[in-house]
Amino acid sequence: MAEELALDLEELRKLHSIAKRPRILSLISSEIRSLEKLRALKEDGNAAAPPPTASQIPTPISTSVKAPINPALNYVSVSSFSWDQDMDKVKIYVFLEGVEQEKIQTDVKPLSFDVKFHDVKGKNYRCAVPKLNKEIVPEKCKVVVKPTRVIITLFKASKGDWPDLYSKEDKLKPNLDKEQDPMAGIMDLMKNMYEEGDDEMKRTIAKAWTDARSGKAEDALKSYR
Repeated sequence: MAEELALDLEELRKLHSIAKRPRILSLISSEIRSLEKLRALKEDGNAAAPPPTASQIPTPISTSVKAPINPALNYVSVSSFSWDQDMDKVKIYVFLEGVEQEKIQTDVKPLSFDVKFHDVKGKNYRCAVPKLNKEIVPEKCKVVVKPTRVIITLFKASKGDWPDLYSKEDKLKPNLDKEQDPMAGIMDLMKNMYEEGDDEMKRTIAKAWTDARSGKAEDALKSYR
């Protein structure tokens, strides 16, 4: 049973990493949480829970560096994570094993967060949202390190339901990294516009996308200049 739960969780996390629509992401996140609770109950039934370690005690997030950090370090971006919310807060679930509290670097602002995990099984990881859907209260936010995951809790500046974790403006902004093909950034933007647009917009962008793939990108994109 425990093995089946682990396999189900692994499959759901893969689906979560490729899902795009907020409703689908929410459904998958809910199922992941349910299975995690079930697995925790199974584990608690098999053995007495050990006393919490220092790394498992909720700790306020600080914008100061907790360990000396080399700015030249390379980071693996954590693109797959789950999130949940209630009227007061948002919880980010980062699935990483081997994280140490004293090797976490955080930068939390009213509309963004950037959390770095150093020396996790020989690698450095980074989980960040450059522009959140709504404002948070940085000084109230906290992080809890668990054996298999890290929970980042963001307290909302005002009560309410967020339609998405990311700002819509940020989602629609193309990635124009200097090392990226400029056309790839435009195609990313078109993809986001397609997902958010009405039927007419979808037909227009679908035609432009098809023309771009067939080598007619210049003509297809004239209407967007």
